[in-house]
Amino acid sequence: MDTDVELSTGTGPMEIEEPTLTTNQMEPPRIHRLDQTVVNRIAAGEVVQRPVSAVKELVENSLDADSTSISVVVKDGGLKLIQVSDDGHGIPYEDLPILCERHTTSKLSKFEDLQSVKSMGFRGEALASMTYVGHVTVTTITKGQLHGYRATYRDGIMEHEPKACAAVKGTQIMIENLFYNMTARRKTLQNSADDYPKIADLICRFAIHHSSVSFSCRKHGAARPDVHSVVTSSRLDAIRSVYGVSVARNLIKIDASDSDSSNSVFSMDGFISNSNYIAKKTIMVLFINDRLVECGALKRAIEIVYTATLPKASKPFIYMSIKLPTEHVDVNIHPTKREVSLLNQEVIIETIQSAIESKLRNSNESRTFHEQTVDPSLSGFMARGKDSPNNPSSSGQKSQKVPVHKMVRTDSQDPAGRLHSYLQVNPASQLQGSSCLTSVRSSIRQRRNPRETADLTSIQELVKDIDSNFHSGLLDIIGHCTYIGMADDVFALLQHSTHLYLANVVNLSKELMYQQVLRRFSHFNAIQLSEPSPLQELLMLALKEEDLDPEVNENEGLKEKIAEMNADLLKQKTEMLEEYFGIYIEPNGNLSRIPVILDQYTPDMDRVPEFVLCLGNDVDWDEEKNCFQTIAAAIGNFYAMHPPLLPNPSGNGLQCYKRRVLSCSPGGGSETAEDEFDHELLLEAENAWAQREWSIQHILFPSMRLFLKPPTSMATNGTFVQVASLEKLYKIFERC
Repeated sequence: MDTDVELSTGTGPMEIEEPTLTTNQMEPPRIHRLDQTVVNRIAAGEVVQRPVSAVKELVENSLDADSTSISVVVKDGGLKLIQVSDDGHGIPYEDLPILCERHTTSKLSKFEDLQSVKSMGFRGEALASMTYVGHVTVTTITKGQLHGYRATYRDGIMEHEPKACAAVKGTQIMIENLFYNMTARRKTLQNSADDYPKIADLICRFAIHHSSVSFSCRKHGAARPDVHSVVTSSRLDAIRSVYGVSVARNLIKIDASDSDSSNSVFSMDGFISNSNYIAKKTIMVLFINDRLVECGALKRAIEIVYTATLPKASKPFIYMSIKLPTEHVDVNIHPTKREVSLLNQEVIIETIQSAIESKLRNSNESRTFHEQTVDPSLSGFMARGKDSPNNPSSSGQKSQKVPVHKMVRTDSQDPAGRLHSYLQVNPASQLQGSSCLTSVRSSIRQRRNPRETADLTSIQELVKDIDSNFHSGLLDIIGHCTYIGMADDVFALLQHSTHLYLANVVNLSKELMYQQVLRRFSHFNAIQLSEPSPLQELLMLALKEEDLDPEVNENEGLKEKIAEMNADLLKQKTEMLEEYFGIYIEPNGNLSRIPVILDQYTPDMDRVPEFVLCLGNDVDWDEEKNCFQTIAAAIGNFYAMHPPLLPNPSGNGLQCYKRRVLSCSPGGGSETAEDEFDHELLLEAENAWAQREWSIQHILFPSMRLFLKPPTSMATNGTFVQVASLEKLYKIFERC
């Protein structure tokens, strides 16, 4: 039914008008060209996704420049600063104006060159992208130039003419304030985990493949790098230096190849982990034609093999280098060059998968367990062994059942819980060790902290920070744990109740020494050096040790100036160092006394140069509290129980003590070269390592029970790691 609607306004009916569409509403939005700045920033966001992407591009540029040494410095995860320095061939002055423009490159000139490109970079987008999202400064010098040039870039354009400057061989590229103009991404990266671990992992991967190049990576302001590799001739040595001995000794060499041109042409060599290797996640380092890439399909295929063949070691370590004809690889499929496309990829993966499966099945016949040989003559402070006269089994009697408490090892006061009690020792060593050990423990118990506190407010505040910020759980573990033995050069095995822990003795001893310095402030006994050491010579030794290439003497004058300035500074602080910290420097600049931090313990004197340099460089002399804190930290680091500088002779370090000796044949013929051990140096190393382990067990841990208040940070920074729980293990043993 139709109805008429009228609205009365008092003057008559009102008509309702139909809405009309304007011309603008009817037409679709017009397409227009984006501003070039917007285009460049969009492209930059794809190429430089996060700080680690920028580091990868810069390191690959350094490798393309035939560098033999590459150094990376990072601040605030790369957002504040990324600095990559190399000793490559440098950038010619004439190329600096267009260096950071988009699509400028020296790697190719026409599209067909992509079919045979062998360099890491080729698009000419990396440096340009960095200038659109950060402030880029380039310092470079080429061979034969008397000086280098420094230029700054913004939005792909060089801001000013290059300025002449002093420079060392190669190129240094510095990126500051990354993503300063991309607010959302910068906030996301600031709120996420620090990118520095990703950068360090990236440098580790480059270091094991490019073993002819030395790499270093450190945080800005840090004294020592977190990653430092030297040039090696062996790939396995490179893996050992970067990922550690425990990884390297559990690797198997793998290789595969195919030369059938109708099927696939490639060669592969590398290392894969065996059945003894156990980790929480897969580590796969893959290089294709020397380019660091990822291949998800290959990674999944290898993981399937490990899961099926070695169920207990299903998270492998894999290093693989694959070589293919350049025309069989498409490198231009990802903005960051992280992935590549391979011709006949399925066939290649299947071949590699079969080779790995065959190798694993052959190596899975038995598992090996590494033991450390202990020389009883070097470990003179051990508990009674099984050949002791009091041991029933040694006198021909029937062996008795081992008591439960000795099997479980839960008594912190009972030496049966320690590994040394199960080793054979000579009775003479027992008596000597027992007497010496008793005197050490008695001295530790008698030497309590001084009851009088320091009058200085700053020291009281530092001690109060220690007393109010300790972790009660760790305090209980340290106070009632049983020392079992050293698991490796850094970690000791401890048992507390029914739990087994790995404890970092370097971190623990460093913290203990730091706390003792503050608590014994101005109450130190002294260790008198047999021969006073000149400060300037000690400082020069430390500066030379920091050099990556000690044979280069280009900065010798600068080192002497630094050593002279630091020596003068420390001589000015002699009175304060002696009164408060027991460090005495003679008027002529010789170091003659250092403090006693723990009775019966003398620090490693090989680290004195590093300690003196730390006092000169790292101490804040302007503000009282910071001054005392940094001096205490320097002393704590010096007295910490670091591994000796000589390699551990009980492991793979034994090879370091071989030397090449020429000998003549009996008939007077030609000379032959043979390897023999340097027994004098080997004996010195064995004594140093044995003495350190004895000090850890009989000095460090008793002292920690009395004095150490572990900070809360030790619960999360890897100082303590729980590796086993008896309750959980019992369920496993019950089923066996």
